[in-house]
Amino acid sequence: MSFDTALSGLSAASQDLDVIGNNVANSGTVGYKQSQIQFADIYANSLADSASLQVGTGTKVAQVEQQFVQGNITASNNPMDVAINGQGFFVMDSGGSTVYTRNGQFQLNKNGNIVNANGDILKGYPLSSNGQITTGALSDLVINSSNMAPSATTKINAGLNLDATSTAPATAFNTTDPTTYNNSTSTTIYDSLGNSHVLQTYYVTNGTGSWNVYASLDGTPVGYTPPATAVPVSTLTFSSSGALSGGSPVSLSLPLTDGASTPMSVSLNYTGTTQYGSVFGVNSMQQNGYTSGQLSNFTIGSDGMITGNYTNSQSTTLGQVALANFADPNGLQAIGNNEWISTYASGPALAGVPGSASLGVLQSSATESSNVDLTKQLVDMITAQRDYQANAQTIKTEDAVTQTLLSLR
Repeated sequence: MSFDTALSGLSAASQDLDVIGNNVANSGTVGYKQSQIQFADIYANSLADSASLQVGTGTKVAQVEQQFVQGNITASNNPMDVAINGQGFFVMDSGGSTVYTRNGQFQLNKNGNIVNANGDILKGYPLSSNGQITTGALSDLVINSSNMAPSATTKINAGLNLDATSTAPATAFNTTDPTTYNNSTSTTIYDSLGNSHVLQTYYVTNGTGSWNVYASLDGTPVGYTPPATAVPVSTLTFSSSGALSGGSPVSLSLPLTDGASTPMSVSLNYTGTTQYGSVFGVNSMQQNGYTSGQLSNFTIGSDGMITGNYTNSQSTTLGQVALANFADPNGLQAIGNNEWISTYASGPALAGVPGSASLGVLQSSATESSNVDLTKQLVDMITAQRDYQANAQTIKTEDAVTQTLLSLR
């Protein structure tokens, strides 16, 4: 019996060393979760035995349990690397099967999918036809690298200060003669094809608290054709306190000849413009159009939102990374490559957006290091070695006893 008991101890210690060795080997594996071996004693079943006289028959491995505690978050030079800070797993499509991982080292494949080193595709919430996130069934995430369509300018918000001490020019307004106007501004606007145009506005005081506003598009006057008399597009009026009282917004009809939609309708809003006794100044000049743009890069936010940044200084949402959690993560079955599959013991996957329910948040340009405590593993390795040696000593002692019995005459 002692031989069997010692052999069970040798087997248990050997398996303990296997688990410790695997932890040590994966101490540098991103997203790896260390395992812990758990033992149980063994007793022979006999109804005749008295409980007070029971002698154990050894030990066995009851379970090898993975420890899903948080690993350290380490900064990465790869902007596509993503770490999970908290609970949850990335959901991956592995050849049609769903697998789960904590390893967020991602890259783009030729089809625009976000994949890991195994070629498994990251899943999440795609965009609907109207550009909104669809939080229904998960699907493979695809980064759309097509050009962003241009958007024609429809609004311009101009915040100016017109100098109340200015005097009216002596001659009639002429876009080519700076002495015929007091001040001017220019801003770039875009047509329906994304072509840029320069809209210039000119300001001429009437000397009575009002200002005529003239405009030109790419140097061509708006609202009249020279040598006809210049026609203002609006007249801004101000109260005695210098606040704007009339003449805004201004509706501009801009003819185009480059194949874009024409005429181009633009609303010029002067809300916030003042007439004070200080120098002319442009406090703000904003327009809402932009030209077409190419995708330059994308970022993943803490909530999983994938935002594409384009060469036209615009950005748009491309999708959202999803996470999944389980009622019992220890019930997951490890399949290698730092991945797991769900089982009956783990329960079904509970998917959602990062930061919701029990799910953690994401951190881009970072990875989650292995949670292996290397110092503890080395100490445990020494202990397992001593256990193995002690059980071997039991066999040696039992052998000596057996030899003594065989030598009796």
